[in-house]
Order: sequence, then C-alpha cells, then structure tokens
Amino acid sequence: MIRAGIIGASGYTGAEILRILSQHPDMKVTVATAREFGGKRISSLYPSLGTVYKDEFSIYERDEIAEKCDVLFIGLPHGESMKIMPELFSMDKKIVDLSADFRFDDPGLYEKWYGVPHSCPGLMGEAVYGLPELNRERIAGARLVANPGCYPTAVVLGLLPVVEASLVSGAVVIDAKSGISGAGRKLTLETHYPQIADGITPYAILGHRHQPEMEQILSGVAGGTLFPVVFIPHLVPMNRGILCTVYIHLKEKMGDSEIRDLYNDAYGDESFVHLLDEGECPRTKAVQGSNNCHIGLVTALGGEGLVIMSAIDNLVKGASGQAVQNMNLLCGLPEDTGLAVPGLFP
Repeated sequence: MIRAGIIGASGYTGAEILRILSQHPDMKVTVATAREFGGKRISSLYPSLGTVYKDEFSIYERDEIAEKCDVLFIGLPHGESMKIMPELFSMDKKIVDLSADFRFDDPGLYEKWYGVPHSCPGLMGEAVYGLPELNRERIAGARLVANPGCYPTAVVLGLLPVVEASLVSGAVVIDAKSGISGAGRKLTLETHYPQIADGITPYAILGHRHQPEMEQILSGVAGGTLFPVVFIPHLVPMNRGILCTVYIHLKEKMGDSEIRDLYNDAYGDESFVHLLDEGECPRTKAVQGSNNCHIGLVTALGGEGLVIMSAIDNLVKGASGQAVQNMNLLCGLPEDTGLAVPGLFP
C-alpha cells in the first residue's frame, strides 16, 4: 500500500483528495496536515468524511512526513508551497503540488502575476506540468508535478487538438464560468452568499492569474507561436463546476465531420476526456463529482469559425482528481485507479 501525505488538507482541494483516496485501492492517507486545525478531527471540519476518517489533522513536521509518507500531495496556498518544497524535494518522494508555484517556466512571470519573488527558482525546472493528456510520459518519469489550474485544464483540453494541428488563426476568446468553491474556503465579501446568489459576476477581467498559464502551455504546444488570449471568467451561484466556451477562427474552412474526426483522434482512447455527440452541449451537472471533461463542438461562420465548449468539476478534474491521476502515473498505476466513477446526477 502506498502511503500518502496531504500537506494542507483542510481546504476544499485537500478534502477532495481525502474523499478520493478513501476509495483508492492502492493508496492510504497516513498524514493530513492543517496548520489552523491541527489536533482536530477531520470529521469535525468535514462531517461527510466521518465514516472513512477517524483521524485528526496534524501540524506539519518534517520527520513525520519523512517517516510515514511515500508520496505527497501539496494543497497549500500559492506562495506557501515553494517555502517548504526544497525540504520536501530532498526527501526523494514523489510530489504533486496543487498550487501555482511550479507551473511556470519563468520565475519572473510567476512574480509578475503572483506578486512575490519565487523562493526556489532552481526547482521550477524539475517540475512537469501535470496535464496527463498532454504530458503523460514526462509525468510518469518525474519527481515533482505541477498540477494545472482549473480554468487552464478546461480551456487547454478544449483547444489542444486544434492547436496541435496549427488550425487557430488570430485571437482566442474564452468565456468561462465557475462555481464558488474555486475561490477556496477563505471567507471574502465577493463570495458571501448575498453577494453571489441569484446572479452572475465577471471578475479579474483581462487580469486573471490563469491567463498566462494558458498562454504558456498553448504557445508551447504551438511550437512557440504566440496568439492573443482574451479570457473573461465569471462566478456563478453553484458549488462546483466550470463551463468554458471558447471562440476561434480557423486557418482553413472545415466541416463538422472534419473537426469531429480531429477530436476523436485526439481523445478517442482517453479515460476522462469525452467528445459529446453532435448537437449535444456539455453540462456542469453531468461531470459533477467525476474526473471527466465533456467537450462539445459547433462550427460557425460557414466553417471558418469554431465554438468549443468544455465542462469539468473544478474540484476534481480541475484540481484533486487530476492530482490523483498524476500520482497514479508517478507510481506506475493505471491512470484511472480510484477515479473511474461517473458524475453525480441530479
């Protein structure tokens, strides 16, 4: 049995890893740290986990991590993960980090968007960007995986086939909507119930931290070609889910069947990315609680344009489920181990 530690287990992503690993046949949680809740039962914070975890959250201690864990999931806030990563990396354990601290190639880009200098830029080159559908072989041979952001996961999976085929012309326009859990457990006025209920709110217009992450990955797939990305996220009054609608111009006119063949070739053998039947649109409810990404396609402008729709659960494929998917790869396990469950509906 692989012994798993979760550092920063009290947030939504940490709780979701606890939930997923409770049913994982090859991994067992042996350490779950939480600075604020150390010594308190996991069930006191998350009663839903009370039937599978009788343990308490612990305070982070290096010796306990070194002794009791084979693999590590890092669920700390941005800027905190990098502070302890050199110590963790020296333990020679396999690590999946869910923060943004190791997603960028350029420490200057990280500082620009996250507001602080990177404290261990030397380790940035050790990290592999953890989108299995793009970097599966590299992930399997890595020691440190940088789990993607939730919006980039939905956007890049939607765009990957057309970008790989060099079919995108001009700007990419992304309209994205997310449930409130994407903002985390910390209380803010913007996510206070009276502020968000019964409405939809754009935020971080042309300044969301996930935009440069998308641009970095997409330009890498395109062989260094840079194309402008217009990204407008919205908060919607639901707990879970992301729906992205992406608008592009195509370099050449294409029919529906040609586009669908391209996506079927790209994702036909994937466990978690599913192209919906022609005329069907993704729904956040259909992927809730699952590690699935649903994609729908509509050609526009007489075949010169394409509308790509993708839906994921932001806490599963957009965070914790993808982290377990990556850890399965790191450990040489089948990629879908512990994750092959359908979405919850209704």
